[in-house]
Amino acid sequence: MTESPREAGAEPLAVLIVGAGFSGLAMAIRCRQAGIGPLRVIEKADSIGGTWYDNTYPGAACDIPSHLYSLSFAPKADWSRMYAPQAEILAYLRETAERHGLMPLTQLGTTFQGARWDEAGAVWHVETDRGPITTRAIVSGMGGLHHPAYPTIPGRDSFTGPAFHTAAWDHSVGLAGKRIGIIGTGASAIQVVPELARIAGHLTLFQRTPPWIMPKNDHAIAERAKTRYRRLPLARRLERARLFWLHEVRAVLGFTRVSKLTGQAEAVARRHLARAVPDKDLRAKLTPNYRLGCKRVLISDDYYPALQRRNVTLETGGIARITETGLATEDGRTHDLDVIVYATGFDITATFARMDLVGRGGQRLKEIWADGMGAYQGITVAGFPNYFMLLGPNTGLGHNSVVSMIEVQVQHVLDCLKALRRGTRAIEVRPEAQARFLDRIRARLADSIWQAGGCKSWYLDAQGRNATLWPDSVMAYRRSARRARMADYRLG
Repeated sequence: MTESPREAGAEPLAVLIVGAGFSGLAMAIRCRQAGIGPLRVIEKADSIGGTWYDNTYPGAACDIPSHLYSLSFAPKADWSRMYAPQAEILAYLRETAERHGLMPLTQLGTTFQGARWDEAGAVWHVETDRGPITTRAIVSGMGGLHHPAYPTIPGRDSFTGPAFHTAAWDHSVGLAGKRIGIIGTGASAIQVVPELARIAGHLTLFQRTPPWIMPKNDHAIAERAKTRYRRLPLARRLERARLFWLHEVRAVLGFTRVSKLTGQAEAVARRHLARAVPDKDLRAKLTPNYRLGCKRVLISDDYYPALQRRNVTLETGGIARITETGLATEDGRTHDLDVIVYATGFDITATFARMDLVGRGGQRLKEIWADGMGAYQGITVAGFPNYFMLLGPNTGLGHNSVVSMIEVQVQHVLDCLKALRRGTRAIEVRPEAQARFLDRIRARLADSIWQAGGCKSWYLDAQGRNATLWPDSVMAYRRSARRARMADYRLG
């Protein structure tokens, strides 16, 4: 879409949705189905898709089964694999947006810069890089996985060769036969290492902490299964339910708390490592020294074999500095490289640090969150009427499909938007309701695996608190947040 955003002075939108990934598209579809409008979706990129548009590194794929990592109200019967690759997920999101008539409502290439609450008019005045927009409500579907995090290594800007993050892949750089250094061993590294190992002259993986890795058991989905899912929607729904409960049980089996079942899950991962890596020295380097679940648990069948190729070296010593020609490690050795790839994840707080959101009485969200993020149900914040977040603080998942959380939140926000449609000018969570919710979350997190598991991870903020993940099952969140309890809100 090429038209400009709604200008100040025009009739306010009913809702402005920021971001056109899973969250934003789900919210827009549900708003249209409920007759809420006028609405607009703005997206900073040149395409819809969110993280699945940005992340195009070799091997990029989902680590949640395809039939579970999709919207329940926008199903796809013909997923090609158990775990869909990036291109197929992006195509699914584009097809879903087109099928539900969202493209004419979507403004691409438009960056949300900030917004100010107008108390008298009960509207938000939004600033974008393409002009102002006035709207009664804002739903943020921006998420936290789109600002690449780079390590603070001395000399990082001194390297003279190509260097880029997995989330900003430079496809113009030829990698065949090159000496490639990969920094990081998280989710993107697990996927990209096997791909680059096949073509690199030599690949050096610089590991700080080994991840826990479970078998993936990926496979192509048979044509007869696709036909069955297409002809029998109930079969597809049953498969989705089976996958949901299979992953949901992980919340009970030690993925959120340290228990004897944690040890059983660790035994599965150790057997996977032992079968794949016969060399005891390499196996020792790849064995985590923290509890499973403390960091993101990964799945792969080809990562361990890739590390045993003749053209691959695993380095476990610390990186002292980056030089013009490669890296120097703390043991005094130098590693000459042609290309450096940063597989170092995302800065989840950067989204809110970069925007200027001013609520009731001139209070700024980034100042309120200076000592840590927190929101009622992860969705809304006292002092910011008619402002809602999808996948806000403490609503990420480490054990199941985050799409399930998105759908719960969309229903909650929809309840609030319907209240505005019925004549309420502003809806704002009561401070006491928010405080009660955050107290419950903190109590639940106090003995969680992320606090007691013996590791440091990107789940934790600068104060060592987990402001990222939901510390319980999806069903527990559904019971807590699926409907907006109006007693917890102030309507005006």
